[in-house]
Amino acid sequence: MALLRVTSPHAHGPASTQKVMQQVLLATVPGVIALIHFFGFGVLVNIAWAALLALAFESLALKLRGRELGFYLKDCSALVTAVLLGVALPPYSPWWLIAVGMASAILLAKHLYGGLGYNPFNPAMVGYVVLLISFPVQMTTWEAPRGVGEVPGLLDALRACFTPASFDGTTAATPLDVLKQNNSLLLENLWAAEPVFGRWAGIGWEWANIAFLAGGLWLLYRRIFTWHAPLAFLAVLALMAALFYDGGSSASGGSPLFHLLSGATMFGAFFIVTDPVTSAVSVRGRLVYGALAGLLVYLIRVWGNYPDAVAFAVLIMNFAAPFIDHYTQPRTYGHRKPAKRREES
Repeated sequence: MALLRVTSPHAHGPASTQKVMQQVLLATVPGVIALIHFFGFGVLVNIAWAALLALAFESLALKLRGRELGFYLKDCSALVTAVLLGVALPPYSPWWLIAVGMASAILLAKHLYGGLGYNPFNPAMVGYVVLLISFPVQMTTWEAPRGVGEVPGLLDALRACFTPASFDGTTAATPLDVLKQNNSLLLENLWAAEPVFGRWAGIGWEWANIAFLAGGLWLLYRRIFTWHAPLAFLAVLALMAALFYDGGSSASGGSPLFHLLSGATMFGAFFIVTDPVTSAVSVRGRLVYGALAGLLVYLIRVWGNYPDAVAFAVLIMNFAAPFIDHYTQPRTYGHRKPAKRREES
């Protein structure tokens, strides 16, 4: 009787790119709901318009490259990029801003290098940084969250996207920006003077970060990625904030809890840093990758020119990922570590 000869590795269940991407999309739902609650339907319009553009640009790139549309569109990678960029953009962004960001993400950051699996940089973060550098005014104009101002409705969100000149919203600085610009008030007084601050961080931001944390933990439970990069990212960011926290003076950079629940911290830790294509591969490499990304986020937030820094930190670490992998390769099973060569005299 002929026996079936199967070599390792042995997989107990099919884990296709499509299924992984679908679970990532599902994990973003709690964070998206929290953002919609506090900032209004502009978040939803951002995501919907970005998704349509992503599919259009993906189809265009595949057509120009002579690839089959149905096979590549079904992997949902373009939709993941659209959701990540749509979440990162300020609500009520104009249609052309989202279009430029999606074109940069899909055409330049992804297909210019050969498509999914070949891109060295995270496409969503490339699109975000291109917009932030090119259009700083639009990228730093955030609608006031619920509790500070009135949240616009769905019709207002559509008007803001497609007829920006007719939309007049109530904008407010982000908590990270308010803290960065502060040079006179103690943090206790700053919290009382600025309505954008909540209990631990900013109104809306703290709950959005908790929601993205819940989605990230679900992905960990589903074993979509390992804990090494996100835990190292959060641990080093919290450690840096604790080391340089002076108790709340006017020069303070903020407490560890403030940094963990502000800006794109949890979103970056579980949905950006964990990108399997652009991050380090080895276990030790993921620890180093996440730790250095967390360090860069704190350095740029406190001493850099931008209040939030997840996108810049991730792109810098994308560039360094091959170098990290080279020096953190695991020992081959059954072999000892190679002895250092002695220089011949």
